[in-house]
Amino acid sequence: MTPAETFRTISEREWEWRLGELGRQHYGSALGVDDFLPDESPEAHERRAAHWRDVLAQVSALDVDALDAVSRVNLAVYVQQVETLVTAVEHRQYERPANADTAFWTTHADRANGTLHDVTEAEAFLRQLAELPRWFSQHIENMRAGLARGFGPARVSMAGRSDPVRSVASAETAEKTRYAAPFTQARAAGIIDEALLSRALEVIGSSVIPAHADLLRFLEEEYLPALPEEIAATKGPGGREYYLAQLAEYNTTRLTPEEIFALGEENVAAIREEMVAVAHEAGFDGDVPRMLEFMRTDSRFYATTAEDLLKEAAWHTKRFDGIVHEYFGRVPMRRFGIIEPPPELAPYYTFGRGGIDRYTLNTYNLPARPLYSLSALTLHEAAPGHCFQIALASELADLPAFRRHVYISAYGEGWALYTERLGVEMGMYRDPFETMGMLSFQMWRAVRLVVDPGMHAFGWSRERAQEFLRSNTAIAEHEIVTEIDRYIAWPGQATAYFIGQLRIMRLRRLAEDTLGQAFDIRWFHDAVLGLGSVPLAVLEDEIERAIRARAADHEGEERA
Repeated sequence: MTPAETFRTISEREWEWRLGELGRQHYGSALGVDDFLPDESPEAHERRAAHWRDVLAQVSALDVDALDAVSRVNLAVYVQQVETLVTAVEHRQYERPANADTAFWTTHADRANGTLHDVTEAEAFLRQLAELPRWFSQHIENMRAGLARGFGPARVSMAGRSDPVRSVASAETAEKTRYAAPFTQARAAGIIDEALLSRALEVIGSSVIPAHADLLRFLEEEYLPALPEEIAATKGPGGREYYLAQLAEYNTTRLTPEEIFALGEENVAAIREEMVAVAHEAGFDGDVPRMLEFMRTDSRFYATTAEDLLKEAAWHTKRFDGIVHEYFGRVPMRRFGIIEPPPELAPYYTFGRGGIDRYTLNTYNLPARPLYSLSALTLHEAAPGHCFQIALASELADLPAFRRHVYISAYGEGWALYTERLGVEMGMYRDPFETMGMLSFQMWRAVRLVVDPGMHAFGWSRERAQEFLRSNTAIAEHEIVTEIDRYIAWPGQATAYFIGQLRIMRLRRLAEDTLGQAFDIRWFHDAVLGLGSVPLAVLEDEIERAIRARAADHEGEERA
C-alpha cells in the first residue's frame, strides 16, 4: 500500500473502533442512534488511551513527504484530534464529566429531544435507557475519585446544576419524564406499537428514574458540598500544565495565558472605539455606558412572550435565507428547527445554542433576552453559523468522517462569531441599537480572552470577572452570572471564539488584498466551510494555499 492508503486504512479502522467505544451519538445526531452507553470505567479510559497512543505511533512512522496534499491535511487534522483524546485521559478529564454548562446527565437527556424514525432506533434508545444505571454509577465513581484529589469545578459555579436531575428523579410517573416523549411521539405517529411503548415506560420507571434518584443523592449530599472553593484551574491538580492543555484543546494554538490576556485587552480597546462611534450615531454623544443602560432598561427592546421571541428569531432566519446565495455558493441541504430548552435546564442555559438540526433559543427570563442581540445571536447559532456550518460539514462526502463529524471549537465558534460581523455587510442590523447589540456580543467574546486567563492564571476573583463583563457589554445581569460561572467551570473553552474569528478575519483580509477585484466573497466562504472541522493552523495553511492558487489562476487569465 502507498503511505496515503496506509494512513486511510489506519484512520478509518480507528474511527470505526472509536464509534464502537464512545458511541455514534458522542459526535451528534447525524450518525444515528446507539444501542449502548460507553464504558466509563477508568480502565476503559486508559485502554482507549493506550490504543490511541499505538495509532499515533503508527501514523508517525509514515513518510509524510510521500503523501499527497489532501492526505497531508487529513493527517494533520487527525493527529491533533487523537492527541487531544490522549491528553484528556492523561489529565483524567473523565473524573470531571460535569460543569456549569454541560454534564453527562444533560447531554444524554438532550437525546430525548430527538425523533425516533423507526422501530430500530426506538429499540436502540430503549437499550440505552436500560444501561443508564450502570452508566451513571460509573460516572459517580469517577467524580468521587476526582473529588478525592480536588479535581472538579469550583463549588460556586455549580449552584443549581442538579435541578435537571431532580426533575426526573421526582417524576411521579414515567410518562412525566423527558425520556417518555420520543416514545409517545413515535407511538402517536404509528412508528412503534403499544407493546414497545409499554416496555419503554417500564424501563423509564424501573431504571431511568431510580438512576436519577441515586445521582441526585450523590450530587446534593456528597459532591456539590465538597467541591473546591478555588476557581483557578492553575491552582488545582495539574496546575498550569492542565490549563495549557485546556487552552490548546479548545483554541488549537500554543498561545500562552499571558499572550491571550494581552490579545484580549487589545481587542477590548478596539471594540470600545467602535462602540463609541455607534453611541454617537444613536444620539448618546459617544457615551457608551449611557447607551448600554438605556438598552438594558427600555421595554421596547424586550419581548413580552416566549412566542414573540421565537417568532422574531424565525424571522431573522428567513431574512438570511433571502440573501444566502449572495454570500455562499454552497448551502446545506439539511434544515433546522427552532426549539426551547427544557424548563429544568433553562435557568442555567445560554441565550441560544445551534446544532445540526436545531436552534435552541432560551425564552426563560425574557428581561435577560434583548431583541437588539437577537439578530447577531441567530446568525451565530443558526445560519450561517452553527446550524449551517455543522450541517454543511456533514455533507462533505469527499472528506473523511473525522473531519465531517468532530467539532473543533476554535473553527466552529470562530466561524460563528465571524458571521456576526458578516451581518453588517449583509444588512442584518437595522438600526444603531442592533449594531450595538452585535458589538456587545463581539466585546463579550473579546472579554473572554481577558477573564478566562484572568481567573484561571492571574488570580482574578469571580466578582472582578463579572464586573469586567458588566462594564464592557450590554449583556443582562442573569447572563453575566451564568457566563462567568461557565468560564470558571470550563477552563479554556471561552478563548476559542475570538481567537478563531481573528484568524478567519485575517485570512479574509489576505484574500481581499491579494486578489483585489478578483476576490469573491462566495468563493472565500465556500473555501473556509469546505474544509470541514480543522485546527486553526490547518485552516490558515489551506486558505493561504487556496489564495495563492486563485491569484495564480487569475494572473494566468489576465495574460491570456
